[in-house]
Amino acid sequence: MILFPAIDLKGGQCVRLKLGDMNQATVYNPDPAAQAKAFEDQGFEWLHVVDLDGAFAGESRNGAAVEAILKATRNPVQLGGGIRTHAHIDAWLAKGLARVILGTVAVRDPALVKEACRLHPGKIAVGIDAKGGKVAVEGWAEASSLGVVELAKKFEGAGVAAIIYTDIDRDGVLAGINWDATIALAEAVSIPVIASGGLASLADIRRMTMPDAQKLEGAISGRALYDGRIDPAEALSLLRAA
Repeated sequence: MILFPAIDLKGGQCVRLKLGDMNQATVYNPDPAAQAKAFEDQGFEWLHVVDLDGAFAGESRNGAAVEAILKATRNPVQLGGGIRTHAHIDAWLAKGLARVILGTVAVRDPALVKEACRLHPGKIAVGIDAKGGKVAVEGWAEASSLGVVELAKKFEGAGVAAIIYTDIDRDGVLAGINWDATIALAEAVSIPVIASGGLASLADIRRMTMPDAQKLEGAISGRALYDGRIDPAEALSLLRAA
């Protein structure tokens, strides 16, 4: 079970949004590379990075910050936000990313995702961001008519490394992970699922160790780590003991 610390990039800085609103951003570290190294020093073994500006623009907007992160940490890094073409995918994987996360393009062009999985085995994750149970795209700015499980099932057997499921209504507000919806998704597909959005406290970490959550690959934590609501050593110890 992996706990993924999150670095969300806006204007080259490490921020957290509230409910996916770019106008409600809190800057936590102006140096994302230093933050990446700090997470590694705390014992985390993966890093989750999102180019928020890129998600809205449809192409990389914080490339220099991501490259600095890759140089600063030995941990594998997964990146999402504005990655929508084969050229984007190829370029980022060539720079040393462990995984790229495809979100909007998974709705718009599922065939591209499947082809990317074929070309880059184990390196393609799908980001499914939901609001009111429906998938949101374009940096969460637009709602689609697709249901979460409906979209996830399109990629069964395609070789997707993981699905990162975010409940936008809980993101950045420390309301707790939507465990019911996340576990229901994990039970509906064979693709590993990573929980995201709202992880608030050690209670959520303990929830990750329960039997019905064992099929998850892990969960992403942002604001709770930055605010000190979760002690990294205690959280990682709980997960390793599970």
